[in-house]
Amino acid sequence: MTTPSPDDSQPAVPYGTPDAPRIAVRGEAHLEVDPEIARIGVTVASRGKDRRAALDDLTRRNATVLDLVKSYGEAVERLETGAFSISPELKDKGRGERVHAYHGRVHITAELTDFTALGELTTRLADLELTRVDGPWWALRPDSPAHRQARQQAVKEAVQRAREYAEALGTSLAALVELADIGAENAQPYPQAPGRMRSMAYAAAEDTAAPLDLEPQRQHVYAAVNARFTMAPPAL
Repeated sequence: MTTPSPDDSQPAVPYGTPDAPRIAVRGEAHLEVDPEIARIGVTVASRGKDRRAALDDLTRRNATVLDLVKSYGEAVERLETGAFSISPELKDKGRGERVHAYHGRVHITAELTDFTALGELTTRLADLELTRVDGPWWALRPDSPAHRQARQQAVKEAVQRAREYAEALGTSLAALVELADIGAENAQPYPQAPGRMRSMAYAAAEDTAAPLDLEPQRQHVYAAVNARFTMAPPAL
């Protein structure tokens, strides 16, 4: 049997000692910055009495959308095709599995960095046949400098708050004991519903529609840290 050492018999003192009092504070930062990217969702549809006709129309309209989006070059940072479907619509009346029509859909997502081109592109997409446009969803990149700025500001706020507590006791901070990131960043802690463009245009207009004037939605960045400091013993 091992005899406990004097150090083992002493419990941990998370709140410091009279000779080294501790201060525990929380630092927070709230920033409001301009978005860096905008995402839009495009749904291309087709409908026909014949499966092949519905598929051919869907293929043609999908190619038209992709070519249009790609024509904006570097303004489009990412272009992805999502779900695709072609499904039969059965007749409500009658016996057997009689098909009334076939419906086709394909979903496309585009991510843009040029917000001037965004309004023109969304308008032109919404002007296409059986094309629905949703969005835009404004966002920051995961590696945006705004996240780093918020974290640094939260740390500075924690140090300032701890210093103010120490000064209130007539003393000063001695050392940093712990700095804990508590899930410090969230690009959009206040979700807002995205705008929805005019959708399902059944026929292209003869004249080109005027580009939509889209105002970028400001992004909220939040950061928070917990910090513990030791301070010189105050004269109470």
